Parts: sequence; C-alpha cells; structure tokens
Amino acid sequence: MPHTASRYLAEGPRVGIRPFTYEDAAEFTARARESKELHQPWLFPPDSESAYLAYAGRLIEDRTKAGFLVCEKDGERSDGAIAGFININNIVEGGFRCGALGYGAFAHAAGRGLMREGLNLVVDHAFGPMRLHRLEINAQPGNTGSLALARSCGFRLEGFSPKMIWIDGDWRDHERWAITAEMRASG
Repeated sequence: MPHTASRYLAEGPRVGIRPFTYEDAAEFTARARESKELHQPWLFPPDSESAYLAYAGRLIEDRTKAGFLVCEKDGERSDGAIAGFININNIVEGGFRCGALGYGAFAHAAGRGLMREGLNLVVDHAFGPMRLHRLEINAQPGNTGSLALARSCGFRLEGFSPKMIWIDGDWRDHERWAITAEMRASG
C-alpha cells in the first residue's frame, strides 16, 4: 500500500488539525448554521460563504493570526469532518512570543472530547513549530464549556477583566486564562 502524506499538521487518536482553506467554506458555514444555538451568545462564526471567505482570508494571509480546523479522523468523509476550529489571534513575535486563542466546537462534535484533543494539538504546535512561549484564552464567565476546556488543557486562571471584549453589541467581562511553554513541559 503506497504511503500518502497526511494533510494534518498534527494528529491525535481521534482528530487532526489543519489550516483553514477557502475550499472549506461550504462545510464550515453549514456547521456554523447548525450550531447557532450552541454558540450564541458567546460566539458568532461566519455562516455565509462571503463572511467565511473574509474570515478565512484573515487567518490565511495575516501573519498575526493562525487558524486551525479540528477534523475527525474517522469522520463521515475520508479527509475528516470538521468538528470545530481554533484560532491563534494577536500573535506577537520577538521577546513576547504570545498569542490569544479563540475556539468553537460544532454541535455534532460538542461534548465528545474532540476539542480537548484538538486544543492540545494546537498548543503543542504553537510551542513547537510556531515557537510561541505563551498562549492566552479570554472567556466570558458564563461560558462554562469554554472555561472547562481551558482548565482541562492545563491553562491557569490569571484574572478577571471587566468589559474587555466587544461581543454581540456590548463590552463583555472575561476571565483570563494562560499557559506557557514551561507549564506545558512540566505538566
């Protein structure tokens, strides 16, 4: 049997992570529309092709961002159904080497541990090939799913920021969670 190269940047037992592509628009937006009840009021991923193309374009072309799709390795398609997404935003290089994570699971994958596996792969990729030192997660206090994911992947609570991020028409409070390469290595 001939060896084929994986399209994933990293793989775990059940998921692989890969970069966003423009060709993912149809599946991503369909999953986003199916997941509105799960996501809102916390998250508003693009649910139309034009919105997706603009969103993916920023993740693909902007050096201060990196977007990863979490794909099921045994999904309904041979190349893996998209289970969710994890973005590293506000990447700063130099002495800081930090980025801010944002993520979302799609409804069909929620509660199955796929995002935990995917987030661990992204953290390892960020601290490995991307050479980052610190990753941060800012989550609204009522978003129990997001907070549980941060905690389960070894992030520590560092503080509370009132009215930190503009979401859905208002400034929202956020808890700040973080992990460093040293924490990951000793964890």
